[in-house]
Amino acid sequence: MDLVEFQGKQLFARHGVPVPPPGAVARTVEEAVSAAEAILGDGASAVVVKAQVKVGGRGKAGGVKVVRSVEDARAAAEAILGLDIKGHTVNVVYLEPASDIAEEYYLSVLHDRVNKGDLVICSRQGGVDIEEVNRTDPGAVVKRQVVPSERAGGLPRDIAMEVVTAADLPAEVRASAADLLVALFAAYLAEDATLTEINPLIRTPDDRVLALDAKVSLDVNAAFRHGDHAEWRIEGIDGDDPLEARAREQGMQYVKLDGDVGVLGNGAGLVMATLDVVAQNGGRAANFLDVGGGASADSMAASLRLVLSDPAVKSVFINIFGGITRGEEVARGVLGAIEQLGHFPQQLIVRLDGTNAEEGRRLLEEAAHPSIIPSPTMQEAAALAVAAARSAA
Repeated sequence: MDLVEFQGKQLFARHGVPVPPPGAVARTVEEAVSAAEAILGDGASAVVVKAQVKVGGRGKAGGVKVVRSVEDARAAAEAILGLDIKGHTVNVVYLEPASDIAEEYYLSVLHDRVNKGDLVICSRQGGVDIEEVNRTDPGAVVKRQVVPSERAGGLPRDIAMEVVTAADLPAEVRASAADLLVALFAAYLAEDATLTEINPLIRTPDDRVLALDAKVSLDVNAAFRHGDHAEWRIEGIDGDDPLEARAREQGMQYVKLDGDVGVLGNGAGLVMATLDVVAQNGGRAANFLDVGGGASADSMAASLRLVLSDPAVKSVFINIFGGITRGEEVARGVLGAIEQLGHFPQQLIVRLDGTNAEEGRRLLEEAAHPSIIPSPTMQEAAALAVAAARSAA
């Protein structure tokens, strides 16, 4: 689950990461005007009005404006609310006192899936796309792997100091930047985050360091350990895809993608492999959906109903490897699901393998349902699913 900026700053503050003075959230122009009046009335010389969407590039898109009067705050709110930023509509803005900036840096902690550990990234070049900096000037980006044995109890301060020194942060702020990194890593661990990013991390004229922006991704698989994470789901703030929200309510592992081949499989590893084989055959998956260990008519119907409710889906690839769940049970589940769902135009390409797979395929072939195409191999099934999606487009 991704947080927007003001939520990320609230989370950072919980763990001692220094952030600017708190601002106010506004959903309407009048709320923004009231917030600006309060901030300027407290002595701030300027106010920043920021779009709250879960996407980068807000500033370039016109979603961040610095204003010095209530009238300008009104105009900024009118311009930003309703703005489309990379397909995300701005429904909420955040207003905070403008910060004095002497320099901008970059700092993040993220889960490194490749090396199965944590990765700290720091750069003296902040406020810009770190991927672009890494491409054009890789020497300006410091990356430090942190293995589990090193971070028992949190990130050691000597490693934090090693990182900010290697990134050539000025001597005047290295100690405070190292302290901030220790706090950032603590937030990352305590909240089961997969990413905590500050871009920019700013140096003020009096040599303090502050998280001027905040990007946080929380591991939804750890949500059961964090009852308070539910508070971050706020209506109107660039929420989850409606299908993903519906799947979550039904206890399904579903992720919306941007293709047209619906994918159902049993087991996350198999589903990931299915996405790959669809791509290898020139197609694009419309979703990731792990139906789990069961394959009853009800569970298959619920899964299919969810996938088919996406208008982008032109065909469906059902890829099941039978273990405890036998092939004939899967076949009966698919046929029962189709009976429950009634008519739909998409072709279902069904690949069964594993326990009693031949019996399952036989049941599907004997049913001779016009919407079902049984297939014995994953490659063949993927090719058929991609072809069916193309012909239906």
